[in-house]
Amino acid sequence: MNVDQIAIKFKEDKEFMKNVECWKEIPAKSAEYGIFPEGINEKIINALSDKGIHKLYTHQSEAISHILAGENVTVVTPTASGKTLCYNVPVLNAVLSDSSSRALYIFPTKALAQDQMSELHELSELIDVDIKSFTYDGDTPVNARKAVRQAGNVIITNPDMLHSGILPQHTKWVDFFENLKYVVLDELHMYVGVFGSNVCNIIRRLKRLCAFYGSKPQFICLSATIANPGELARKITGEECTVINKSGAPSGKRHIIFYNPPMIDKKLFIRRDTTLQAKSIAETLLKNKIQTIVFMRSRVGVEVMLSTLTQSLSENKAYGSADSIKAYRGGYLPSERRAIEKGLRSGDVLGVISTNALELGIDIGRLDACVMCGYPGGIANTWQQIGRAGRRRETSIAILVASNKALDQYVLKHPDYFFESSPENGLVNGDNLQILMSHVQCSLFELPFKDGELYGGQDISPMLNYFEENGSARHSGGKWYWMTDSYPASALNIRSISNDNFIIIDITEPKHTVIGEMDRYSVPMLLHEQAIYMHQAVQYQVEKLDWDDCKAYVRRVNVDYYTDADMNVEVKIIDVYENSSSGDEHTGLFFGEAMVISQTTMFKKMKLDTHENLGWGKIFLPQLEMYTMACWITIPQSISDKFEKEEFNDALLGITYLLGNITPVYLMSSSSDINIVYHVRSPFTNRPTIYIYDNYQGGIGFSEKIYHSFRELLCMAYEHIKTCGCDKGCPSCVGPLWEKKIKKNSLKIMEMILDDYRSSEQA
Repeated sequence: MNVDQIAIKFKEDKEFMKNVECWKEIPAKSAEYGIFPEGINEKIINALSDKGIHKLYTHQSEAISHILAGENVTVVTPTASGKTLCYNVPVLNAVLSDSSSRALYIFPTKALAQDQMSELHELSELIDVDIKSFTYDGDTPVNARKAVRQAGNVIITNPDMLHSGILPQHTKWVDFFENLKYVVLDELHMYVGVFGSNVCNIIRRLKRLCAFYGSKPQFICLSATIANPGELARKITGEECTVINKSGAPSGKRHIIFYNPPMIDKKLFIRRDTTLQAKSIAETLLKNKIQTIVFMRSRVGVEVMLSTLTQSLSENKAYGSADSIKAYRGGYLPSERRAIEKGLRSGDVLGVISTNALELGIDIGRLDACVMCGYPGGIANTWQQIGRAGRRRETSIAILVASNKALDQYVLKHPDYFFESSPENGLVNGDNLQILMSHVQCSLFELPFKDGELYGGQDISPMLNYFEENGSARHSGGKWYWMTDSYPASALNIRSISNDNFIIIDITEPKHTVIGEMDRYSVPMLLHEQAIYMHQAVQYQVEKLDWDDCKAYVRRVNVDYYTDADMNVEVKIIDVYENSSSGDEHTGLFFGEAMVISQTTMFKKMKLDTHENLGWGKIFLPQLEMYTMACWITIPQSISDKFEKEEFNDALLGITYLLGNITPVYLMSSSSDINIVYHVRSPFTNRPTIYIYDNYQGGIGFSEKIYHSFRELLCMAYEHIKTCGCDKGCPSCVGPLWEKKIKKNSLKIMEMILDDYRSSEQA
């Protein structure tokens, strides 16, 4: 069957349709064309014609026109809409006009950089001109770097290399900085949170060096759909950008299905396991030779899904072999990921199971179907995943298989929220004090600061005085100089709180082999000793974890279970910035700085096919610390005294569970942006307390938004639990504690808090 026939099959399947909460058909869209703007070299137009491109889409024509007019531009159009031409054409045009022109392409990952390199080379060859383009990242051989610096018209890199390998070495890049005309920032929506805040400062440093060398580059930004592309581009680049957000690219008909797994216990509101249901749907698609991508929420989920699907393939030879299904996630070696991408483009790989690693614009061709195992956590993420399926003039199908989590259930019960709301805002805070100080140090190392010189529009003289006091800076002749032998950029990881990646070493054979890597933050959950680490459906047991040397030694095993670790989180308040409390007898609401301490202490063994709990074990690893911003709510004794101690604690757990799922909907953020924990009696407040904190080092602004609008958030959560169809509570509202009858008590506590707000306002 093709996709159209599969859609008919699903519609005629009564068992399938009774679990469909929403079926949206988005009609096919014809291409809208524009002209080649004046000023484009005829060689480029001829080269595009050789590629079969005789006309530009309207967004390409508009973007190129604004760029050639000297404007900064942000292009926001769907996946595979031809955004690459929006910057390749002006860049190649500039080089053809002046061979000394330089351009800097910045991609968030090395994989994307390699992907775009081949497209630029192809176009250059068609033009038949020697345009020198090179990737410059951690994989570039040392003996080739000098030639790249001196000869490159186009340098393709990532923020990490720009931060630590290019800007601090700017004296070796004099010709490049003097002639830098364009800076391309692809996947702009990825530059949010702590990563985006660091990138914002890296661009400030880049612009400072460009000004020193006498250049003022234009910025060309490209993004998936987000609510505030112009604002985000302005915060990242420090420049006003013309936003182009109407795509002229064609698209085929698209079926989007919101599917709720069937109830297996209506009394307890328990639904069929999401993974098993997604596997069943994916099997139907694969059996019909429909090239499919399945998105999972975690690395473990990817490997579990791959394992069960390949087992089905080995039992049913009707639709290919187990080799035609692959997993794709962070931690695989680059060569392995490139091979999978190539297999998807060629069609040799029929299906791929992935984390959100394939949301990005890596060229994997155009698939026919997308299955999402659980709501991806945000509107923008979901559209990115949906966009991975759908050839330009052919029908595609995307199926969201919901979990029992309140967030998933909210989206399925309110489809208008998804289809009619704007995507999430991309938030960055380049002036976060911790991040700002680190980059001022880096910039001072790169170039002395003059008295009164601003950085990012701010007076940084107090920082410079502080650096002088601790011996890292010196003031002389109206300038500030870096004075230590240290290399500040090397001490700053721009993506996470940790600088270290762990290497995973297979010791099954006498000759040990490196099979992957993992960031320090994920290691306690996935690479603790006795953990089952899964890699392309092959199981390995962690024999030894060398925490200090950043190595995990694993051995191949064949077991019928996987492991799932639990993380304990403790929040300690460092400072209170704002307080809207009316006294100890009322509900308190606070905002300030917090330290979050997390530690994994135990793991469970879960059966592969049924997900039953087979046992548990202890984990002995150091704790991790993160400084961030938090909002916290304290509940007065006048409320807690109205309940039995155990009843109150269970209800507080239910409210925390509910807020954790509803807050991302309220903020229109990703579920990974914030975290929520509760203390039955907080050591800091000495009262029952719920903490909501930014899940980013240094904070990014989410908890502050909650502080200023907590009442509206609580009302939204209250309405959700009140309208939930369950009796005692369920995973769709207050969590899976049905026997505790916590729904009633949770509602009562929330009513009392809202009444408390009203009475304190009247007073």
